[in-house]
Parts: sequence; C-alpha cells; structure tokens
Amino acid sequence: MGDFYETLGVSKNADAREIKSAYRKVAMKYHPDKNPGDTVAEEKFKEAAEAYSVLSDNQKRAQYDQFGHAAFNNQGGGGGGFHHMDLNDIFDHFGDIFGSSGFSDFFGGSRRGRRSGPARGSDLKITISLTLEEIFSGVDKTVKIKRFEHCASCDGSGAAAGSQPMVCPACEGAGEVRQVQRSFLGQIVNVQPCHQCHGNGQVISNPCRPCSGKGVEKKTATVALEIPAGVSSGNYMTRPGEGNHSGKGGAPGDLIIYFEEKDHPLFTRDGIDIYLNCWIQYPHAVFGTSIEVPTLAGKVNLKVPAGIRSGQVLRLRGKGMQELNRGRQGDQLVRINIETPQKVSKKAKVLMENLSEELTDKVNFEKFR
Repeated sequence: MGDFYETLGVSKNADAREIKSAYRKVAMKYHPDKNPGDTVAEEKFKEAAEAYSVLSDNQKRAQYDQFGHAAFNNQGGGGGGFHHMDLNDIFDHFGDIFGSSGFSDFFGGSRRGRRSGPARGSDLKITISLTLEEIFSGVDKTVKIKRFEHCASCDGSGAAAGSQPMVCPACEGAGEVRQVQRSFLGQIVNVQPCHQCHGNGQVISNPCRPCSGKGVEKKTATVALEIPAGVSSGNYMTRPGEGNHSGKGGAPGDLIIYFEEKDHPLFTRDGIDIYLNCWIQYPHAVFGTSIEVPTLAGKVNLKVPAGIRSGQVLRLRGKGMQELNRGRQGDQLVRINIETPQKVSKKAKVLMENLSEELTDKVNFEKFR
C-alpha cells in the first residue's frame, strides 16, 4: 500500500477541498464503469477510496500523519479496508462524491443507490500504560477486552434456531420509508429509516433467547497490538473492526487505544529529549573525569571536561527518544552537579584544608537564573 498523499496526488498540506477534488479525479480515471474488466484499474480505484477515507477524516488523518499505515494495521491497510470490500460499499460510503457534479450520471451511477442497513457497532476505547523503555524501542502488547460479538446460538441473526428473519412488511426490505409531500415548491421526498425494522430490512418473529434477539452477546477478546517507538501520552491509534459488533449484519466498530506514559524513576522526558541529573565529586570537576552514564539504550561513557561548573549540561547526541513516525533521534542531556560532602575522613580533611589555603578568598556573584 503506497503513501495516501501520493495515491491522490496531493501534498501533505492539502486542505479538505483539494483532497476531495483530487479523489474525484482519480476515481473518475479508474472508475469500474469506465474500465470494465480491468483489475488493475479496480485496484487503483479501491486504493484511492481507502486513501480518501483516511485523509478526509480529521482524526484518521492526524493518526496517519503520526503513525503512517501502522495506525490502521488491523487489516493491512487504511482506515476502511476497502481492498476487501465490494465496490458497491465504496459507492455507499462516498455517495456525496459519486452523486455530485454529474459524476454519478456520467457513469450510470443510478444503479448503485445508497442502501440502508444495520447500524455500525459502537467504538471501544482503552488506555495502555507504557514505560519509557517500551516507548523508546516500540513494543508488542496483547490486551484483553470485553466487547459485543455475534451470538453463538443464532450466529448474529437474532432469530432462534430453526427460524429465519423475515422481510420487513413495512418497508419491503428496503430499510427505509419514503414520504412524498406536496408544497408550492413541488414534491418533497422525505427518506427515513423504517420504524419497524430500524433500517435492517428484516424483522424477527421468533427471537433468539440467549441474546434476546439482539444478535450479539458480551465476550472477552484478545487483541494483539504493535505499538511504534516514540509515542507519548495523549497519542492514540485505531484498530478498525475490533470494537463492538452491532449484530444482524452490521459492521463492527473500532478499537481506539490511548497511550499513557509512566513516570520513570531516573529519566525525565521532554519531547524527544531525555534529561538526567548527575552528581560528581569536586576533584573530578577540577581535573575532569570519565563517567558511565545510563541511557534508555544501555550504559555509555561520558567525558566530563576539567573545570566544569555545577549546573552545566553535557549532551549525548542520538541517545534520546525517536521522533514518532519520522525517524529523527533526540538527545540525552546530563546536568552535572558538584557534590558537597557532609562528612569527610581525617585524611581528606587535612587535604582540603591545605587546598583551602592555596585558593583565594575571591567570591563571584551573578544574576539568579
């Protein structure tokens, strides 16, 4: 699956109008009515629909810009999984595109009217706590969630064993009812979901007992997650189709995973940079030294230059956090503090007294920062 922006031929700064216009052009070029029997054109048509489904949705677009295709890795593609959908489903999703500006009429789109049907299942939201070490390298997680799935007794139909749903007599299976009203402006057609079947097109005369005719029951499911490196609190990713099932043929909702960063006992994170405090002895500050410093990638050696001042910061380049979905690596910054001993041995006391005699009594002041 290629880059969604490249698929539609737009820049990453394109606004909603440009994205919609670009999708219309690509869809017109590869429309199945214009390319009958051309499987390559059909695949490009589906790719364009998948790209538009993500880039036309502000939330999905933000996730894609952060995570890339990993944000929707449940079905190996983008937000809607259009590679696995019937072409009619694509027309149903984007009726406003194919039904505007003569686009539908040009391709005989009247044969692909929008269909009513069962409502989509609701989304589920969970929060996962991650350590800095897990965020640094990325991690695979397995979570257990409770969600509504198809009832095992009726296989999601809502009808008792041995019976079948019936075509709704009120809407004759259309799932919607049309009311025509006359006014001085002409005829006004009001289309609403059928009140008897609630848009399903079918009614159940003998409901399944375990699920009370709903077609779903609550179950525990295990979901594997691939969390990329560099996420932070407030970021989230979506697993399409892993939410609640609606039953009776409706598409399942999504699972939305929010991330929460755990406090670390040693490191402080600021974006892609990591901060650490370090205390050294006074002689090491005077003469310089080499110390072993912990990082999220393991211990490394850091050279402390002679004459360093307390509070001075040294930088370990490339030892910070990876920038999400971009590959740029942050730094680790080590603030050097000079430790003042509270108790010293007799030998050390003599040495320090001798040192004190060698030093001047000069005192410097500077502005408090």
